[in-house]
Amino acid sequence: MLQPYNREQAIQKINRLTQERKAFIFIINYLKDCSYIEEADNLDSRFILYNLNGFTNCNSPLSPLKKEIEWKTYPQSFDQYKHSFDHVQKNIMSGNSFLTNLTCITPIDTNLSLKEIFLHSKALYKLWIKDSFVVFSPEIFIRIKDKQICSFPMKGTIDAKLPNAGQKLMNDVKEAAEHATIVDLIRNDLSMVAENIHVSRYRYIDTLQTNSGPIFQTSSEIRGTLPDNYLSRLGNILFSLLPAGSITGAPKCKTMNIIAHAENYQRGFYTGITGFFDGESLDSAVMIRFIEQHADGKFYFKSGGGITCKSEVESEYNEMKQKVYVPIY
Repeated sequence: MLQPYNREQAIQKINRLTQERKAFIFIINYLKDCSYIEEADNLDSRFILYNLNGFTNCNSPLSPLKKEIEWKTYPQSFDQYKHSFDHVQKNIMSGNSFLTNLTCITPIDTNLSLKEIFLHSKALYKLWIKDSFVVFSPEIFIRIKDKQICSFPMKGTIDAKLPNAGQKLMNDVKEAAEHATIVDLIRNDLSMVAENIHVSRYRYIDTLQTNSGPIFQTSSEIRGTLPDNYLSRLGNILFSLLPAGSITGAPKCKTMNIIAHAENYQRGFYTGITGFFDGESLDSAVMIRFIEQHADGKFYFKSGGGITCKSEVESEYNEMKQKVYVPIY
C-alpha cells in the first residue's frame, strides 16, 4: 500500500530520490498536505496502475471491452450551481480575482469499474489507485529535462461537432481572456524557479475524444531555464508551483479562498498533480478528468471550468456537465 507524506516529508523524499537518480512516481493532492512518492520498482500493480505518457507498470496486452458502457450522471441542479457561480462572480466584480476555477462533484452510475476505466480509457496520463480513484488527464503540468522547464496550461473548450467549432473557440472573447490570464499566471509561477521565461506556443488547439464525441481545447506552451543545482531541490521547485494555476485562478492565494467558500465539497486529490522522474527527466499532469470512489462504493466525477467577468452562468453550467465523460471509444 502507499504511504502518505506531508508537505515537508514529500519535498525531502523527492529531493533525495532525484539526487540519487532513482525512478519514482509522485501523487500530490490539491492542498499539498498529502502526497504519495514511491520508487517505481516498489509499486504493487494490484493496488496502483499508472501510464504517464508511456512511463507505465501496465504492459500486458489489452483485451477488448466486451460490454456496452452504461453511463448515467446526476449533476447538481442549475440553482445549486448558480449559488456557487454568483459567489465567484461577486468576488470577481469586487476585484478579488480575475479568474476562478469553479468545480463540482457529480454522482455517476456506470457498469465500469475504476480499473476498467483505467485500462480502456485513452489519455496522455492515467492513474488508478484501488478503491480510491481513477484519473485520465489530457493536461500536462510541467516537464523538466536538461535544465529546461516547460508548462502547458489548458483553458478553453468547445464541442468539436459544432459548425466551425475551432474558429468559434479561437474567436470567443471570454475564452481568449481566460486563456491570457492563465498564461500570465503560469509565466509568473515559473519565474519563481527559472529564468528566460517565454511563451513558445500560444493558444493552439488539441482534439480530445470522449464517449460522447470529440471536444476541442486550447493550450499554450511556456518555457524557462532552471539553475544548475535544480536536481538537488526538485521537490522544492515542484511544491512552489502548486497548486497548478490552471485549476485555481489569479491571483492564486485570494482565488483559493474564494474556491474554498464557493465549492461545497473537498477536492482531495482532484486537481492535484501526478507524474514521474525517470532518473533524468520529469513529466507530470494536472489530475483533471477524475472519478472518485467513496466508502459506500459509489462513484463521483469531479469537473469544472474557469469563471471570468465575461462568463455566463448557463454556459459554464453546461461546460461543467460536458466534462463528465470517459475517453473510451
